[in-house]
Parts: sequence; structure tokens; C-alpha cells
Amino acid sequence: MTMRAMQLDAPGTPLRMVERRRPEPGAAEVRIAIAACGVCRTDLHVVDGDIRGTLPIVPGHEIVGRIEAVGAGVTGFAMGQRVGVPWLGHTCGTCPYCASHRENLCDDPLFTGFTRDGGFATHCIADARYCFALPDAFDDLHAAPLLCAGLIGYRSYRMAGDAPVLGLYGFGAAAHILAQLAVWQGREVFAFTRDGDTTAQAFARQLGCAWAGGSSETPPAPLDAAIIFAPVGALVPRALKAVRKGGRVVCAGIHMSDIPGFPYADLWEERSILSVANLTRDDGTEFLGLAAQVPVRTHVTAVPLDQANAALDRLRAGDVEGALVLVP
Repeated sequence: MTMRAMQLDAPGTPLRMVERRRPEPGAAEVRIAIAACGVCRTDLHVVDGDIRGTLPIVPGHEIVGRIEAVGAGVTGFAMGQRVGVPWLGHTCGTCPYCASHRENLCDDPLFTGFTRDGGFATHCIADARYCFALPDAFDDLHAAPLLCAGLIGYRSYRMAGDAPVLGLYGFGAAAHILAQLAVWQGREVFAFTRDGDTTAQAFARQLGCAWAGGSSETPPAPLDAAIIFAPVGALVPRALKAVRKGGRVVCAGIHMSDIPGFPYADLWEERSILSVANLTRDDGTEFLGLAAQVPVRTHVTAVPLDQANAALDRLRAGDVEGALVLVP
């Protein structure tokens, strides 16, 4: 039996369609017939070479599919069951970070679509211990963005603390999910988009944001916390100016352009800057339960698998409302 995949051979080059034999799952692994895979900004960083991992590689880490083969020792999942596969694909379980319940910082991890083949394909192999059962509230297409935009977005959201007034910089796949959760929890959300992007601002207001404007604008009230999803380092000093004393600025991406210098006075009064790395399985379990309660409504556009390069181009150009999802 064969499978198809969009493979990256070298950074900065287009993905190419390849056909290969379907791999067999090893111990603790499952083979998944993929129904949908979201296109994430991290995929763009992988393809463009902003971050360097294993090559050649099949990108994609927002995978929804059904188990079609099971390796030895797999428990908790059955043949035909629908599962989600996230960015965190495996951890060592023995390093100091794993031992202290911080597996997101593992010294020897595997990342789906970066250091092990991911979901821009018809099939993939995953470690069953790092897969999630998905709530029935979401169909395949709408569940896909929850696996990274939602999961790592949620870790960023938790690190922002109990902020009554929350700013979201970069209103894309992650922010449109987290905005719904924050509004449901009674927070006031301010959305910051590219300057002049009235379409994204209108979209943010439709989702319940109290205010939406350009990232260079001053919000109508000080923020208790800000989460930066856009990979733009210049947003860090801007966000610091927007948060009140004791406020937090959370950098949610795996890659960001350089942060320019700024006056110490903008950081003083116990403001802080934090970064987010990866996710834990507990983050995933907690978030997926909450997403079903809200319920979060992901806004998605389906794209055929063989048009993955076009989808990445759209993401690169900022021509996306919500999330793009590849379907094989």
C-alpha cells in the first residue's frame, strides 16, 4: 500500500508531491489515515528555513484522522478511532524537565512535521501516547486548527494569567480561537491587526472583541496582558507600552524577528516579557474540553493537499481569515 505526501527537501524550496510505501507503526505507535491537517505559521517557518530541523520532512502538525494500524503496546485507542496529532510528538520522559512535569521543555523531543514526518500527507505515524481523542463537537475540518493554534495558543493564554483586559496581537488562526474562549470567560478582548486591515478587524468584532484596531494604535484602555501571535519583534515594545503596571507580554511563536531596543522605563513597574515553548499533554486535554464547552467555532477554508504550496503562499501574504486546512 502506498501514500502521498508533500515533502520539503530544502529550506526555501516548494514542497513536492511524493509517493511512498505506507510505514508500519512501531511499538507504542499508530498509523493514521489523515482526514484533515491545518496549515500553521510554524509550518511556514519550517518551509522558509526560519527554524531548521530534519530534512527531508513532511510538514504539518494539526492532524485529524483515524487509526488504521496499531503497534505493540498501544493502549487507550482502538482501530478506526478518530484522533488528533499535535506539534509535540514525543518526549524522553527522563530529563529534568520531563521529571518536573515540564515536558514542553524536554531535552530530547520529537516534533510533528519538524523532526518527524507530519500531516501534509494521506497517512502518518504517531506516538499514541501523544495523540488526543477529539470531542464530537468538532468535525474533522474544524477540529484541525485546535491541534496547534488552539493548544499552543491556550498555553499562551494560561501564561497571560487572569487578565480582565487582554490584548491579542496578530488576529489569525490562534487569536480567533482564543478570543472566543476569553469572551466566554467574561474577559474584555482587544484585537490588534496589521494597520489598515479592516477585514480582520471586522472579523475580530464579530467574534466578540470589544475593540479592534491596527497594531500601532493605542487601545481604549490599558491591557492587563498581551499575547503576541504575529512573528514581529517590533510588537514587543509596542505591547509593553500598552500594558498597565504589573502587566505581562507573552510571545507565543516559535520564531520572531529581532526585538528592537526600548527604554527600561517601558519595562519598569514589574511588567514582564515571557515566551511560550511547545505544549504539554495536560494543556491539550484541558483545552479540548473547554473548547467543546464554549463551544469554539473555528473558521476554516479547505484546500486540497496538492495545493499546499498555494496555502503556504496565502499564509505568508496574510491572506487568511481564520485557518487553512489541507484535505487529502
